[in-house]
Amino acid sequence: MNYKRFIYYQGTVGMASSMIFPFYILLIRNVGDSYAQFGWAYGLFALTAALCYPLIGKYADRIGDKTLLGVYSWGMAILLLFFPLASEVWHVYILQVLMGMLGAVQKNSEKTVLARYVTKEIAGTQIGRYHVWTSVAAALAVIATGYLVDFLTIASIFYIASLVFAWSGLQLLKLENTAA
Repeated sequence: MNYKRFIYYQGTVGMASSMIFPFYILLIRNVGDSYAQFGWAYGLFALTAALCYPLIGKYADRIGDKTLLGVYSWGMAILLLFFPLASEVWHVYILQVLMGMLGAVQKNSEKTVLARYVTKEIAGTQIGRYHVWTSVAAALAVIATGYLVDFLTIASIFYIASLVFAWSGLQLLKLENTAA
């Protein structure tokens, strides 16, 4: 897996994630009746991720980074198609649990790829560069999505983000499988 291509992949994933995460509170407000329900939804996401990390970490070296990142990209592409269909807050809770699982896959894999591919003598520089580009992609996605929500529906951003996640999955297929 080439370091620069990995940054491009992660930038695309960051864009897709940033398109939905700041705005899905609007969806929850449409199906729920309190910010406490948002707290539960996000809490379920975070708790599920925390509980999944040990299992994902245990199998990461055997399964491989590229495979796990593929599970994340394609899993998110499919999962996001269900968010606009959520009509009850418990639907959102189920989706959040599934997103927590996938989020743990992504975070664990991201860190293992960085650990495997940065040069130890300049690891700080390379990781700093990685964060610059992935953060810029995420910031641009949040800004652009704000305009999209003004002109389209809240549901449409989940479909668009699903397409961006699918695009990241296609990018991943092009990455070499060296040590990943």
